[in-house]
Parts: sequence; structure tokens; C-alpha cells
Amino acid sequence: MPAVIELDLGDSHADITDHDVYTKGVPHATFLRLRTEDPVSFTEEHDGRGFWSITRHDDVLFVSRHTELFSSAKGIRLEDMDLEETEARRTIMEMDPPAHSRYRRLVSRPFSPRAVADYETSVRELARQVLEEVRGEQAFDFVSRVARQLPMRMLGTLLGLPEHDLDWLVDRGDALIGNTDADFTDFVVDQVDTSAYRLLPFRSPVAVELFEYAEGAMAARRAHPTNDVLTSLLQPTVDGDLLGDEQLKNFFTLMVAAGNDTTRYSMAAALNALAERPQLLESLREDPGAIKVAIDEMLRWSSTTMHFRRTATEDVELRGTTIRAGDKVVVWYVSANFDTEQFDEPFHFDAARSPNDHVAFGLHSPHLCLGAHLARLEMRVLFEELLPMLDAVSVTHTERLRSNFISGFKRLEVDATWS
Repeated sequence: MPAVIELDLGDSHADITDHDVYTKGVPHATFLRLRTEDPVSFTEEHDGRGFWSITRHDDVLFVSRHTELFSSAKGIRLEDMDLEETEARRTIMEMDPPAHSRYRRLVSRPFSPRAVADYETSVRELARQVLEEVRGEQAFDFVSRVARQLPMRMLGTLLGLPEHDLDWLVDRGDALIGNTDADFTDFVVDQVDTSAYRLLPFRSPVAVELFEYAEGAMAARRAHPTNDVLTSLLQPTVDGDLLGDEQLKNFFTLMVAAGNDTTRYSMAAALNALAERPQLLESLREDPGAIKVAIDEMLRWSSTTMHFRRTATEDVELRGTTIRAGDKVVVWYVSANFDTEQFDEPFHFDAARSPNDHVAFGLHSPHLCLGAHLARLEMRVLFEELLPMLDAVSVTHTERLRSNFISGFKRLEVDATWS
């Protein structure tokens, strides 16, 4: 049976573009109303031309899969960019097939299921190190002490980076992804003028620092190749294709930014859910094999990346609504993952839910997150190692990220009783 929860669904008429709304939690009541009343609804923007909100699971899949109708090439964030900005900031996420497919072939080797399976020993060793550093402490912040640490250290292992650089790198990744939160950046995009940085990823000056670091790291690998992901990215494919320097720098920056924070926030949301359900935590502790299945529910529940934007390439009719060529179209994964047409009792956390066709990671689309297999591995191993150590855990304080893009706890203070 699903574990019953008491979830605050929030305001049913919240402004889903407002970053401040999400500091109180996802406005699930608003998305529930939109799914019911107007699943293809036009959303006004204070500083933009507005967009179509796609809130039902089936429609999110339709838009995600039909890249010929709904393009990523003009940006995946709500922000409107001109051609110069779009080209300067383009990553694999802002590409459509066939360009996207070619780029993906160039970078996907280190993140394939087979490659990731070989990382398990390293992930488990790092997880044990991280947990030993907090084991025995009654009160600590799970985000900074655990959920940030494991993905960060694994990122360093994969990229062959010095341990003393990792905190610096992840801080800068946070400034990019968390560019709407003053705790992470002095250049909050909706509060200060960031036009001087419009050609940089996330309109952030820290991108320059990451680009410079990437140049140094790549030069070192060219001079002295090693057995790490950076060296792999410098190698040509069997067809002789190579990434250009700008592509390499953009992809490095993407790995640093997206390779840590989404996994961190998913881990934190998962622990928060288990802390609210002591019986579920106990049952997973007694049956570690069930953790592998529970990971999908943790990912559905956290829905860390709440949306991506697409642009219509031609007039399209969806649920009787005409979307015009050039219109912005936003797929709300956080809404699709709680759609009653797809999930029985979606506001119940069911660790054994099957099937569980959530759309976290952009599943079921050409834009499936490259790091999805690694994130799953890190989450599974962390909870396999953590739960046998815990007799009980409760959450004493939380703070959520100020963002309409990424949903997450930036602080999750806990009281733990260790076995």
C-alpha cells in the first residue's frame, strides 16, 4: 500500500513563474487545477512574451518526443534569447536531432549504462567515506554534509580533478544553476542587471572562471592523457568526430553545474520523504533490495528539474488549442509526475510503485539526461549504505531553493539516531 502523506499542495492560483513561490514548496494545487481545467494553458510573464504550459503526462511526452514540432534550439529556459546569445550559450540541451544525436554520440561513452556499472565500487567507497564523516553526529545539515558531498567527490573522480578544487567548482556550478537565489550568487538574474553577461551560460560571470579552468584541465589532458572522462572527451569517435574547444568548455561547465546539484536535491528530497515515513524507512532498512525500486519513486517525488522550454516550429493543435509557430512551450515535468491519469494516488509516496513512468531526467525523450544512470547509481548506493546505519531520523529545519526551474532543499537539517 502507498505510504500516506500529508502534503501541502499550496495555492491553487499561484504564479508559477515566480521564483519566490517555490521557496514554500511546489504549488501542486495550481498544477492540479491546470491539469483539470486547462492542461494546455497560456501563462503570462512579467518580463517576457508568455508561454504555453503543458501539464499533463501524455502531453509532456508528446511535446518531448516530437522535436520536429517543438524545438530546443532556441533555448530550454523561460528566458528569451536573441540569435547571438543562443549560439554563444548553446550546449547539447539546446540542440535538436540530427545535431543533438551527433553531439550525444561524442559525449555519451563515459555515461552509458555499461560504463556507469563499472563506477559502482568507486561510488560505494565514496559514499562510505561521506557517511563516516557524519556518523555519530546527532544534528547536521544533510544537504551540505552528505547530499552535496557524494556527487561532488564522484565528479572529481570521473574528471580526474584535484580534491582541493571540488568545493570551488561546485560553488560555481551552484551560482549558475542557482542564479535566482541570493545564497548562491551576487548576480541574481531577476534582481540585478546581468546584461553584461548575456553571452555566458545562465548570464553569470562565474562561467568565465569555469571556462578558464576547463581550458587548463583540457590542456593538461592533451599533454598527459589519463584514464578519466576529460581524456575520453578529447578522443575522436570511430568516425573521426571531435568536439571543438567551445563545445568542450560548454560541456565541462554543464557537467559541473548539472552533474552535482540535481542529484543532490533528489537525495535531499528522498531523505525528507523517508524521515516523514518512519515505517517506510524501517521497511527499506530491513529489505535493502527494495531500495532499487524505491529510487524511481524518489525521483518522481522530487521532480528536481521542474520544466524545460521548447519553441513551436509550426502551428500545432494540442487538446483543441492552437499553438502558433514561434510560441514558447513549457513542459512541466513536476506536473506530469503527479498526473492522476498516469499515477494512482500520485500524492502518496509509494516506494514499490510499479509501473512508475515518471518523466524525471527527461525520460522517454531524445533529451534523456546523460547523467541519469550515474544519478540513479549514486542515489541507490547512498541509501543502501545509509539506511542500515540509521535507527531514526527527523527533519528539524528546511530551506528551499528560490527557483521556478530547479526544485530542491538547499538546507535539510536533521536529528539522527545511529545504530
